[in-house]
This record gives sequence, structure tokens and C-alpha cells, in this order.
Amino acid sequence: MGERVERVGDDDEVIGVVERGEAIRRGWLHRVATVVCRDPAGRYLVHRRPDDMSRFPGHLTWLLGGATEVGESYEEGAARELWEELGVRGRPRSVLKIRCAGVISPYWLGLHELVVTGPLRPDPAEVASYRWVGEAELARMVRDPVFVPDAREAFARYRAARATGRCPRARGEQGGIGGVAGPEGRPVT
Repeated sequence: MGERVERVGDDDEVIGVVERGEAIRRGWLHRVATVVCRDPAGRYLVHRRPDDMSRFPGHLTWLLGGATEVGESYEEGAARELWEELGVRGRPRSVLKIRCAGVISPYWLGLHELVVTGPLRPDPAEVASYRWVGEAELARMVRDPVFVPDAREAFARYRAARATGRCPRARGEQGGIGGVAGPEGRPVT
């Protein structure tokens, strides 16, 4: 049996538990939790996916994440994925939730944000390489054909939310930013 996920409806209400592969094959909505990592200077973490990944091998993305587990909230899923993929413990703050058509399958996307101040320990099975970039450089990168298409859509929606004031800004900008992970992955208070 493959990975189990909650199948959800048009309003993100749980319909039942299904195998993720079946949800993708049948185009059933399910939940995906992602994290955008920023450094204290406000730069974004962009990483290249390993060449042996089944989906979007070698592509660039600014999102870390994956399907939420059965009974797991978006926030819990984002924190788990952050630990599994980047070796960072923290409490990512929810920024927005959007319904994505998805290149492979439709899903509900919970996008979270976290300022990372400590060391990263990326899982090489998930992150081939990474670097920190400013927003202008990220805006150029998302137009590249090797950028994950769904991450491109998420970036556009994120920028739109920031432009209308529905999304907080990085430190030093008006607003503030939630969720900070410090050295050794311990949350900073």
C-alpha cells in the first residue's frame, strides 16, 4: 500500500482516506503543505531537486514540502517536511492556502514561511543543492523552464498576497514575519 492521504472536496473538507497515487491518477483533491524559507536578510532559499526524483527531476523550486499525512494539519505537515527535507525544526507560520490545478494533479496548497537562522542539513534525496537569493533574482528564476511549474504559480499568488497586504513581509519591511528557527533547529522566542 502506498502513501495514504486525505481526499478533500472543493472546500477543503475531508471526504475520506485514499492512496496518494490513486488521488493523483483520478485527479482527486488532497492536501499539500509547503514551506518558504527565508534568512534574516529576507532572502529566499531556492533548491535544485535531485536528478533521480520521480517528479520534476533536476528542477529548481523555492518550496519545500509534500502531501500532508492523514490527520495532520497543514502547519504540522509543513513542520514535518521542513525537518525531513532540510533538517530544521521550527514552527512555520501559515501565509496562504490556495487551490492549485497542478501539473500532475489538483490539490489544496498550504504555503508557510519560516526565517531560518541556524545551519541547514538538507537530505540529499530531497535537495541536490541550494542557495539564498533576493526576491528580484527569484522572480527571474521562476520564469526559467526548469523551475517547478506549481512553484511558479505559488510564487505569483504569494507576491499578489504581499502586494495587497494579506501576507506579512520580511524583517525590516512593514509588517513582520512569523516562525523563526535558530541554531540546531531550535525555535527562537
